[in-house]
Amino acid sequence: MTTTQPVRHLTAAELIDVVLDPGTFTAWDKPVPGPHPDAGYERELQAAREKSGVDESVITGEGLIRGRRVAVIVSEFRFLAGSIGLAAANRIVEAVERATREELPLLAGPASGGTRMQEGTLAFLSMVKISAAVRTHRRARLPYLVYLRHPTTGGVMASWGSLGHVTVAEPGALLGFLGPRVYEALYGTPFPENVQISENLYDKGLIDAVVPPELLPEIVDRALNVLTQQATAPVPPPATLDVVPSPVDAWTSIEISRNRRRPDLRRLLSWAAQDVLPLNGTGQGEKDPGLQLALARFGHQSCVVLGHNRSRVAPESSMGPASLREARRGMKLAEELGLPLLTVIDTAGAALSREAEEGGLAGEIARSLYDLIGLQSPTVSVLLGQGAGGGALALLPADRTIAAHHAWLSPLPPEGASAIMHRSTEFAPALSEAQGVNAASLHANGLVDHLVDERDDAAEEAKAFCLRMGAAIEYELSSLAGESIDTLLTRRTAKYRDLGPRLTAPTG
Repeated sequence: MTTTQPVRHLTAAELIDVVLDPGTFTAWDKPVPGPHPDAGYERELQAAREKSGVDESVITGEGLIRGRRVAVIVSEFRFLAGSIGLAAANRIVEAVERATREELPLLAGPASGGTRMQEGTLAFLSMVKISAAVRTHRRARLPYLVYLRHPTTGGVMASWGSLGHVTVAEPGALLGFLGPRVYEALYGTPFPENVQISENLYDKGLIDAVVPPELLPEIVDRALNVLTQQATAPVPPPATLDVVPSPVDAWTSIEISRNRRRPDLRRLLSWAAQDVLPLNGTGQGEKDPGLQLALARFGHQSCVVLGHNRSRVAPESSMGPASLREARRGMKLAEELGLPLLTVIDTAGAALSREAEEGGLAGEIARSLYDLIGLQSPTVSVLLGQGAGGGALALLPADRTIAAHHAWLSPLPPEGASAIMHRSTEFAPALSEAQGVNAASLHANGLVDHLVDERDDAAEEAKAFCLRMGAAIEYELSSLAGESIDTLLTRRTAKYRDLGPRLTAPTG
């Protein structure tokens, strides 16, 4: 979600009024110690208090957002440019620790020039203890959400401003490590324009969305609907549990899967999921349109979703190594928050290019397999359509695998396999059958646990198909909810070790 409409930058109190339910804010702040022994600095502090109407550069407390209790930490930029000294740092740490003790999700709204120069290195070092407090909060599987405001730079951007599970920013905000004035003073030339602007950071995959303050409650509500999932009653078995494999041959399924009108991950989320909150990029300066990452619910079952994006313009477009680095962000998010992971496979293959090789594609596939087979969260994978090569395999390992009737999985597109074996693509239909690439064969060999029928082609009944697939996903997520991670890991490893027909060694 992005917007480029200009907004007025709000004070801390104004932001709290906009985001929290009316009349629900309760301050947690204790009086700051004082006066400071440096008389000149104390005069600056007193002037800042009179200018801003607050006693320090941050306000902390709690309130309700759409009726849900949430802890908040909000910067006041009018107080010495929102800078963080020891008193402000202690206030932040105490608020994070209280949110952790009381098991509250935490929303941070920084707007700061960084650490306070008047307090020197000790203020600079306070970023370490703030980061440590945030780490403890996250390791307690509590959501940490960040709304970056104008401006956020320096040590704040390089610590608690960049540690959110979900990070969004206000339109037109200046966001970055180095303040432009510092750069110009050091190097005698202005910093390039529009680099440190929130919209550019979104384009580069560093933040998840750009939203004005009035839309922030909706974003927080959607995120927390997924991230603070509650235990629910078991889901009744869906009708798809009785679906048998399609009788058509493998090549017919492959041709059906390549239909440009076939429902993709976007349609599956649109029609079958609720509270969908797209995430954006790796958070480390990369984004690849080949993969979609989101938080979502299927029925009452929350999950992290990651899957292939089938391009509407060029269905044959492929995913690069940045896609898998973004996927691994989703895997880490699932583990850290104790959410199940849903992977959706629908790709004509990974990128075959110099850029992909130099970007470490093979290593990213290996690391994705490594992470998935040992993921400390329940996992469900969906074979939605095409499943060619390492790009498909990288998202496959899971506790349970669902397949559409005409989904398939193969080491290469059948034409490529035919070219390798026969120096011609004309043998692709026969080879796809011999290789056992279709859902029927995958089901017979123990990979696919649950089939979803297409009646007879998902492209002809897209919404109905997506709703059936969504019900199957909800059921499989629910079926894993009560299992211990140790049990899941043991069973997951055994499943892939034992795939295929059982062969008996000759005797005598």
